Amino acid sequence: MRPNSTPGCHWDGSPRTAPARRPLRVAATSPSRLLRAGQCGRCPRCGNRIDLYPRADGRPIALHPAELATAHVPASCHWHLSSGIAHPHSDGSAWCRIPHAVLCPQRTPLCRICPPLKSVRRQLAVRTRRLIDTGVFTTPTAAPTSTAPDGPDCPLVRMLLGHYLADSPLEAIRCVAQTSHRTRCPRPVLAPDAPPGSWRLLPIGHRRGQLALPEQTTTVYDLSQLPHAEQRRWRIQRCPAHATTHGAAGLALAGWQIFDPLLHAKHLRTGLPYPPAHGSKEM
Repeated sequence: MRPNSTPGCHWDGSPRTAPARRPLRVAATSPSRLLRAGQCGRCPRCGNRIDLYPRADGRPIALHPAELATAHVPASCHWHLSSGIAHPHSDGSAWCRIPHAVLCPQRTPLCRICPPLKSVRRQLAVRTRRLIDTGVFTTPTAAPTSTAPDGPDCPLVRMLLGHYLADSPLEAIRCVAQTSHRTRCPRPVLAPDAPPGSWRLLPIGHRRGQLALPEQTTTVYDLSQLPHAEQRRWRIQRCPAHATTHGAAGLALAGWQIFDPLLHAKHLRTGLPYPPAHGSKEM
């Protein structure tokens, strides 16, 4: 005998309710313009979870996902969050965030750590071993000296009246926009149907503070001849389809770094890539 029940109710007559879905949105006042779900990732060395946040200068930093007691963290490793931006000092509370590099079991600690932090580091090491044993994570192998035979590993790009250093070869720079399936767009920024830039040897002369640095010639992927909208598309790291899509949030931080002649000197090249990278022409 089947019990009589009202449609939309459980067998005992209680209402059958379903939680309303709340889509992720970006607040209009968000400085980073990045979805909170897109700030999570995994460390490429140990496989543990990390939270990515932009600093005040736009550079990303990977933080440990949990807050730790300020008394257990060295003062040089104190970080706090304000409006989605990471700041390298304490906010006066009893808790702070710490860079993942300090706790990563596959790295040498950046500073002397106390027993509580060593315990967290051991827990992450055990979790890394568990991820490896279950096949979820594989330890990175030694990378070849050049991952892109057609161009530099971290090319210097000229756009919007400035120079930026990429975090990967031009062909590997991927759109950061969110698709309708809430996944990251797989299309590259260097699209075959978009106007290309050109590899050129250009003089780079900079003044760092009060220090005048000598001018030198280096290999640059020049986008300055393209329209402003196209240069902006590269700067926000979007494919042509998402460059004009209003409201498409980002699922990752753009991988550009403002070029620093002292910090990035090892990435400078004095020869044009041959053969030229896809979508470019040799000058």
